[in-house]
Amino acid sequence: MKHAGPTALDALEPLLLRLRGISEIREKTRGVFYLKSRAFLHFHEDPTGLYADIRPPEANDFVRLKVDADEQRDDLLARVQETVR
Repeated sequence: MKHAGPTALDALEPLLLRLRGISEIREKTRGVFYLKSRAFLHFHEDPTGLYADIRPPEANDFVRLKVDADEQRDDLLARVQETVR
């Protein structure tokens, strides 16, 4: 599964805008977010759809979530907000 390219990130732009509004995370490159100095969230594209990898601060591994549908994107945003606050 490859990291999301420009076209996939264009499709995720409304979500990216919402994520950019969360002051606790920082976007180092388009679609790659850090929490403090640690990689926290990034996106992948695959023939089966778009995915987000999110790493809770206490974890070593990322958790992969599908983000094709609005409900899935809302779930990701809620997880991010819950994690950072």
